[in-house]
Amino acid sequence: MMKPANVLIILASLIFSATATAQTCQLTIARLRYGGGGDWYTGPSMLPNMVKEARARTAMPLCDSTAVVEISDQRLFHFPFLFMTGHGQVRFTAQEKLRLRKFLIGGGFLWADDNYGMDRAFRREMAALFPENPLTPIPSSHPIFNSFYKLPGVPKIHEHDGSPAQAFGVFFEGRLIVLYTFSADIGNALEDPHIHRVGPELRELGIRMATNVLSWFFAP
Repeated sequence: MMKPANVLIILASLIFSATATAQTCQLTIARLRYGGGGDWYTGPSMLPNMVKEARARTAMPLCDSTAVVEISDQRLFHFPFLFMTGHGQVRFTAQEKLRLRKFLIGGGFLWADDNYGMDRAFRREMAALFPENPLTPIPSSHPIFNSFYKLPGVPKIHEHDGSPAQAFGVFFEGRLIVLYTFSADIGNALEDPHIHRVGPELRELGIRMATNVLSWFFAP
């Protein structure tokens, strides 16, 4: 959520957004391009559709364009909301770990949606990034599940091995700075409908979850 710790990073986002879009929006959502060989680029329609739906359903001043950014990119702090997904390996360099930690502690937020296959690598990198703040289950009472829509928890969009959908988080001084959705495949619901042939009910649940995450982050 946008609290005092976010002030500097949000101001940077506002300056960048105003320059890029003539002051028509306040927040550009960015996909994180990571190293290690994993397919960080999978599901190119995920973020555009997430933004399109959120703009249509809420009053959030989201930019209608999205971006791709690396941890080492000078523009990183212009994008306080990062999204990442993939099926395979994730690996951050030592310098990237330091910079991403600074970004998150300074007010940034990362939503990682496992597209089935990056779980082991992502958990390893988070343990190295925040050894004192391990990933912990997020209870259904957390406001991220009722910030706009009331949801009982993270919805399960794709079955895969049948494991239950789960939401984990890294908390720093009581603030959720990393959301990790596991065995849920929220991104599949966000992609263009013909790609995964997700039914309308599941697609709606995925869109509602994504809208909730954005609404929670934007909440004063």
